[in-house]
Amino acid sequence: MESESPTPDLHDPRDRRLPHMAPPCGLVLFGITGDLARKKLLPAIYDLTNRGLLSPAFALTGFARRDWDREDFEEFVRSSIENYSRTDFNERTWQQLASGLRFVSGSFDDPDAYKRLAETVAELDQSRGTGGNHAFYLSIPPRWFPVVCQNLADNGLNQREGNAWRRVIIEKPFGQDLASARELSDVVGKAFDESDVFRIDHYLGKETVQNILAIRFANTMFEPLWKANYVDHVQITMAEEIGIGTRAGYYDGIGAARDVIQNHLLQLLALTAMEEPVRFTPESLRAEKEKILSALRLPEDLASTTAHGQYAAGWQGGAEVKGFLDEDGIPAESHTETYAALKLFVDTRRWAGVPFYLRTGKRLGKRVTEIAVVFKRAAHVPFENSDVAESGQNVLVIRVQPDEGMTIKFGAKVPGTEMQVRDVTMDFNYGHAFTEDSPEAYERLILDALVGSAPLFPHQREVELSWQILDPVLRYWAERSAPEPYKPGSWGPDSAHDMLARDGRTWRIP
Repeated sequence: MESESPTPDLHDPRDRRLPHMAPPCGLVLFGITGDLARKKLLPAIYDLTNRGLLSPAFALTGFARRDWDREDFEEFVRSSIENYSRTDFNERTWQQLASGLRFVSGSFDDPDAYKRLAETVAELDQSRGTGGNHAFYLSIPPRWFPVVCQNLADNGLNQREGNAWRRVIIEKPFGQDLASARELSDVVGKAFDESDVFRIDHYLGKETVQNILAIRFANTMFEPLWKANYVDHVQITMAEEIGIGTRAGYYDGIGAARDVIQNHLLQLLALTAMEEPVRFTPESLRAEKEKILSALRLPEDLASTTAHGQYAAGWQGGAEVKGFLDEDGIPAESHTETYAALKLFVDTRRWAGVPFYLRTGKRLGKRVTEIAVVFKRAAHVPFENSDVAESGQNVLVIRVQPDEGMTIKFGAKVPGTEMQVRDVTMDFNYGHAFTEDSPEAYERLILDALVGSAPLFPHQREVELSWQILDPVLRYWAERSAPEPYKPGSWGPDSAHDMLARDGRTWRIP
């Protein structure tokens, strides 16, 4: 008689039959009335519940100044889910989630509110069986981190008991420079161990970003070419068509470099350039990324290898748009950049001499995030120059958004009697290749934080290494030059194009 198969352990990483599932736990969300919570976090929590990845014992507690009772809070959460969730609304799923909803009214600096929060957490342990496992998501401005962390500590909310855990999840920006990043780390570190701190960079939760590792290390066809012998240069782009909108209060004084390059683009660079990790664990991935970030080098001449600009007023997409200095809440003398570009080198044997060009901006020609690996031209081709006049360099493009996938550009013969070579593309699109919907980045990251898996969360050392690269650039811009105006709908200021032209290269037009 055959023995029955054991029930799979949903928390066993060796079992690949089922995705990992969060244990019974609670999530306390500070800043729950903000746009991020309403449009991203609450829908992500619902979608995780709908996919069966949160325990039936899961509990969500909102913390905000609103004078709400539980019914008001339920109505707010339900409205956010109905308007923004990725999966269809299911009444049974909603009832499961709603049974674990709690709300604590109070300001971030109100000690009495944290006492009520502690009572709520204790009540959930008894009524929901959350077992002392609680995470605190700080979807709030960084200036409030010290106050919130101190109050959590004062009320023992950071203290574990037995095998239970307490974690904190924080949103970028992780400081405004190296010094403030270290101060922020010290503040959070007084209340939580580094292993219990999860720094959210939502780009690292995107399927295509994770696919960089699969492309590189699950295939043999790319790795032999992924080095200075064959790669001419790498371009990493994050472009947006929109302006700053209503984000003036956040954006002014931060700018494109701090907002995007310090975290998103340098993380993409690290994943593109890193060596193969020993295994797919947070520690191994972190070690390889840190090696790359510590090997980054800025050229000495920052005047010719960096560029920054501000979008001017003009026409874009058939509509007249404001310039950055005309946006509501932006001072007329602001030097905050809405476009930033720089050239970097990775001083390792693999990448010696290969420039990495990073750029980001608002009011550009198209919304796109991509990594383009541009290969060297063939040393010799046995064709006449006219035969290959329409053929350029081979390029492998990893599209992060909006059309997630990968494109390879190469030369092929044009049908006919003549030997004429023209560029063609071979395209892989996630939406066409897979029937499964890609989860939102916040779904993956929230689930990983609740499970305690940290491969996609930047460590403090990575944050500091990134600031060490960016700080000299920001100081140079602050001391030497104002941002250069550029037309809305263009691809940035002339200085950015000149930066590549000096190297005999051009920016890709996605």
